[in-house]
Amino acid sequence: MEEASGSPAASHLARNLVNLRRTRGLTQDMLARESGVPRSTIANLESGEGNPSLAVLVKVAQALAVPIDELLASPRAMVRHWAADEVALRTKGRGVDIRPLVPEPVPDSQMEVMDFAPGALMGGTPHLPGTREFFTCLAGRVKITVAGDAFEVGTGEVLAFPGNLPHSYQNLDGVATARGVSVVILAKAGV
Repeated sequence: MEEASGSPAASHLARNLVNLRRTRGLTQDMLARESGVPRSTIANLESGEGNPSLAVLVKVAQALAVPIDELLASPRAMVRHWAADEVALRTKGRGVDIRPLVPEPVPDSQMEVMDFAPGALMGGTPHLPGTREFFTCLAGRVKITVAGDAFEVGTGEVLAFPGNLPHSYQNLDGVATARGVSVVILAKAGV
């Protein structure tokens, strides 16, 4: 990318915006849709020619899931450290804690770490046809039932299945916690 002409802040914004957008696998059109900002505005910002309002910066930062200062800071290595309490943890089903494996949005996928209390059971949410799910068991034994068929997945094993089918997860151990990683490759609507 050429150096943006204009102020240092415009130059920083241009370089940071291009890097963040590309890191997330987004086109200018995709970022425009996510942020509610016209694509021409995104293009102007990336060229260093834009003079954005605070409202535009807020929308773009939210769409990229970064603080505004990360858009305006001097370009640096794209490194960010999240403290454990900054990574959203939610409970689903009975005794299942889920947190994102990657705390930034990754286009067309969901990646989560799942901790199952002893005996915990959780129903999965069916996705669009064409979605593929992968479950890697990191510890313990998890029974995954897909469309009525049960599969036992032990430590180090992986189960792949169509994500649009009804499915559920259960820790088979009544004493120890089980842990796994779920990666869902989402199908695009209308495809």
